[in-house]
Amino acid sequence: MSGEGFTQTTDVPLYWRTYGPAGAPRVLVLHGGPGADHGYLLPQMLELADEFELIFYDQRGGGKSKESSPTTITWETQVHDLERVIAELAICPLAIIGYSWGGLLALLYSIEAARGRVAPAPAWLALIDPAPVSRAYRERFEAEFARRQQGPVIQAMRAELNASGLKESDPDAYRQRAFELSVAGYFANPLKATDLTPFRVTGRVQQSVWASLGDFDLRGALAEVHCPALVVHGRQDPIPFESSESIAKSLNAELVPLDDCGHVPYVEQPAKLFSAIREFIAGTL
Repeated sequence: MSGEGFTQTTDVPLYWRTYGPAGAPRVLVLHGGPGADHGYLLPQMLELADEFELIFYDQRGGGKSKESSPTTITWETQVHDLERVIAELAICPLAIIGYSWGGLLALLYSIEAARGRVAPAPAWLALIDPAPVSRAYRERFEAEFARRQQGPVIQAMRAELNASGLKESDPDAYRQRAFELSVAGYFANPLKATDLTPFRVTGRVQQSVWASLGDFDLRGALAEVHCPALVVHGRQDPIPFESSESIAKSLNAELVPLDDCGHVPYVEQPAKLFSAIREFIAGTL
C-alpha cells in the first residue's frame, strides 16, 4: 500500500498517506490533537522514512478527515476508527509511533486490545511526549502552558511582531509568525519556535474527546498492556515529566529523557529523538 487515499470502512472517510519505501517495515504514526492533522509532523518525522514505510492518517474531525455531522466525537470513536484504519491498510505487525495526544490514543487502543475489545494488539509502541496520563496531570499541563504563554519572553516576541508592520506588508509571513508564537510555550526555549508547519485544531473535536475521558487516570489499566515500549519525553515539556515516568513504569518500558527539550523533540532535539527510536525498533526486530 503506497500513496494516499481515504478509508472506505470507517463511518466517515479518513484521509491517509504513506511515505517511504514500499516493502520496508511499516509503522503507523499517530499525530497529536485531538482535532488536528498529520501535516504538522512533517517534514521532520520523515527522517524515519529512509528505512520504514510510515503510515499517517488524519484523525476524525481534523485535517482532510472532515466530520460535518453533529455527532459527538469521543475517545471511543477515535479508538474504533484506529482499529478500522489498521485493518483496512493491513498494518501487520502493528507498530505504532504516537506523538502527544497520538501517544495517549495509542495507549487507549492498547488497553482496549488487552481487554479483547479491539484487535490486533500492538507489536510495539514508541511514545513521543505522550499527552497526560491522568486528568490531574492534564490540569498541571494546562496551567503551566498558560503561564509560559503569558511569560515575558513570549510577550516580548508578540509585541515585536505587532510593531513590525508585517501584518500589512506580508500577511502570510505574519500569520506564520503568529502561529509560531501561539505554540512557543511548548518549547524549552521559545525563541526556537521557528520554521514550523502551521496547523489548525478543530475546537469542538478537541473539547468533546477530552470531555469524554472524564476524570481519567490510565495508570492502573496500563499494567494490562504487554508489548515492548519506548517513552521519550523532553524534560522541559509543559506536560509533567512525571506523567511519562508513570507511563513507562506501568508499561515496564524504557524511558528516554531529553534535556534542553520541550514538547516538540522532532524540532528541538531531532538527532537524539530519532536515534532513540531507531535503537528501540532495532531491538524489537
